[in-house]
Amino acid sequence: MTGRRQKKSVNLALQGGGAHGAFTWGALDRLLEEEALEIDGITATSAGAMNAAALKHGWLQGGADGAKASLKRFWFQIAGLDGQMSEAMLAWLRAISPSPAFIARAIENSPAMLATEAITRVFSPYQLNPFNYHPMRQICEELLDYDLVCAATGPKLFVCATNVRTGKPRIFKGKDITPDALLASACLPTLFQAIRIEDPRTGRLEAYWDGGYMGNPALYPLFYHTQSSDILIVHINPIERDELPQTAQEILNRLNEISFNSSLLRELRTIELVNRLLEQGVIREGTMKRNNIHSIRDDKLMVQLGVATKMTPNRALLLQLHDAGHAAMDDFLREHWREIGRCSSVDLQRMFAADSLPFASPPG
Repeated sequence: MTGRRQKKSVNLALQGGGAHGAFTWGALDRLLEEEALEIDGITATSAGAMNAAALKHGWLQGGADGAKASLKRFWFQIAGLDGQMSEAMLAWLRAISPSPAFIARAIENSPAMLATEAITRVFSPYQLNPFNYHPMRQICEELLDYDLVCAATGPKLFVCATNVRTGKPRIFKGKDITPDALLASACLPTLFQAIRIEDPRTGRLEAYWDGGYMGNPALYPLFYHTQSSDILIVHINPIERDELPQTAQEILNRLNEISFNSSLLRELRTIELVNRLLEQGVIREGTMKRNNIHSIRDDKLMVQLGVATKMTPNRALLLQLHDAGHAAMDDFLREHWREIGRCSSVDLQRMFAADSLPFASPPG
C-alpha cells in the first residue's frame, strides 16, 4: 500500500525531554517505514537533537534501515542493553514490565532520586562535579560520525541551545553540529556545567544551557531553510494536565512542562496568524511561507510521568515509550495522510482559544 502512495515531503520538529525521548525514537521508527514520505529538515532540542543526529548518521549509511538501526543502537546504549538482544528477549522484558505510572512513582520516591533532588537544590554542578564529567559525552562521541551528521546531503539538521549570557537561542547547523552542540542542547543547568562553544561570528567562547528554554524545538529555521511546508511535531511534554499539582515534585514538574512548551506555543501562534493573513489576502502569497502543522503525541501516557523519569533511563520504560511513539505515529499516518501537503491536521485556533482573547479579523 505504501508503494502506491504519492511521494510527500515533511519537516520534523522533535522536542527534548531526556529519557522520554524514547517516545520520539518509536515515532521515528514508524515514520522510517513509510517509503512515500521524505524528510526535508529536522529541528530538534536535547534528546530530540540526539534522535535527529542518530537518524541522519544511519540514513547516510544505509537509508531507512540504517537510520532505524542507528536509533536502536543509540537508545540501547543509553539503557545499557545488549545491542544483540533478540526480539523474544525484548518481548519478555515488555511483558514483565509494570505500568509507566508505577515505574514513575517508584523512581520519584526512591532514596537515590530524593537525595539527588535535595542535593541539587543546594549545590551546583560546579561544586558537585568539578571535573565536569558528562555521562552522555562518550555516547555522543563514539556512536555518531559527524562527517555524516553534518553532511550537506540527507535531512537538514537544526539543533537549538540557549546562550547563557544573552538568553537567546543559538541554532547549530551544518559543520557546527558537534558532540558539544548536542550536549549543549541537552544541558540542564542544575545537573551539568554549561557547555562552552566558540561563536564563529565573534570568536567569543560562549556558555550554553538546554535549548528547551528558548526553543523546544525552535521552528523558525524550517521557515527559511527548507522547501516542505509541513511540520510534524513530536511532543514529549504534555501541553495540558487536568489534575492540579499539589506536591513539591508535581509542582516542579508542571513548571518544567510549561516553561519548555512556552516558546513552541508562541511560534505556533505566529504560524496561525501568518496562515490566516495569507488566507485573507492581507499578506500576498509568496511573500511569507505557509506552514501546515501536524502533531504526534500521547498525553494520556505522558501525564503519568514526570521529571524523575526524564532523568532515569529505565529499560522497561524506554521500551514502553518507544512502543507508544510507534503507535502514535502509526495512528497519525493512518488518520491524517491526506492532510500532509494540503492543510494542517491540528486546529491551532482551538489550541489557543480557551485562555486567550477570541481571534478576530484585522481592522479594515
